[in-house]
Amino acid sequence: MSSALTDLFPHPIVQAPMAGGVSVPHLAAAVSEAGGLGFLAAGYKTADGMYQEIKQLRGITSRPFGVNLFMPQPEYADAAAVDVYAHQLAGEAAWYETELGDPDSGRDDGYDAKLAVLLDNPVPVVSFHFGVPSPDVLDSLRRVGTFTLVTATTAEEALAVQRAGADGVIVQGVEAGGHQGTHRDVQETDGGGIGLLSLIAQVRETVSLPLVAAGGLMRGSQIAAALAAGASAAQLGTAFLATPESGANALHKQALTNPLFVRTELTRAFSGRPARGLVNRFLREHGPYAPAAYPEVHHLTSPLRKAAAKAGDAQGMALWAGQGHRMARELPAGQLVEVLAAEIAAAKTALSAAPSMGGGA
Repeated sequence: MSSALTDLFPHPIVQAPMAGGVSVPHLAAAVSEAGGLGFLAAGYKTADGMYQEIKQLRGITSRPFGVNLFMPQPEYADAAAVDVYAHQLAGEAAWYETELGDPDSGRDDGYDAKLAVLLDNPVPVVSFHFGVPSPDVLDSLRRVGTFTLVTATTAEEALAVQRAGADGVIVQGVEAGGHQGTHRDVQETDGGGIGLLSLIAQVRETVSLPLVAAGGLMRGSQIAAALAAGASAAQLGTAFLATPESGANALHKQALTNPLFVRTELTRAFSGRPARGLVNRFLREHGPYAPAAYPEVHHLTSPLRKAAAKAGDAQGMALWAGQGHRMARELPAGQLVEVLAAEIAAAKTALSAAPSMGGGA
């Protein structure tokens, strides 16, 4: 089962699907052409928008790639809490001279329509975030030749992925930038995430599926450690966010290594779901008061984030980043894949050459 995934790409390097315009076709193509697995992010796009990006990507490369979908979210947000948060954000709207977004702009992210497109026009790999698809969905994708991956942040979630019939698990450690792919959004568990190496070990002992390790990985030596721990491949987001092919805002790219932004934090400030970003003014001022309300808060703050970017104000943007952000390298994406692959090989060689720790009495 593991080889069914890794046979698709020579190097065990997956470019994370980063929604919001970062994972553009040229980035995915560059990664796939270099021997990794490039990914498109369908999140926050229409089904047709996703289809057009797939067509564009296929026009650039014939190599395998993946598409990521967000799972529809259950309706359990507290409308009153969202109203209170909207009132708190009124000053931001006035400052950026824009209106707040409509929190009721949709919960399913066009899931069914996107699935229909992917069944009519199959792609090599489809991954899912924020929950587990039904066994019927996973089976239908398998029948059209698509390999399926589902994100899990605990061993229990990984077991649910295996029971549903997915082909593999993306094991996401708490170090990861952007949204944690928890299956249920429970505010009481905030701050209780598991580090990647511990999580790989726990999941490896719980399920028999191949694992893709994700969370704070920026160097080939880290990837080698994840592979040694039991992963089949590694998924990197922040490392590719800084590349010239990435669609990230220039301010976002610069912030990764800007001394002004010294740390990351998990926050609900921008979307209502825990996501790791660089600590800026907006995160500090609003993070403690943001309700557990995704995607309502995402829709609410969307015009604010766009206005901040337009104004060149990184202090009002969602600067998603993993814990290894200061190690970002401004290399072309294809070259980054090659450098990472060389670092993996060097780490493996060093490990095999290391003297044994054994000894006599």
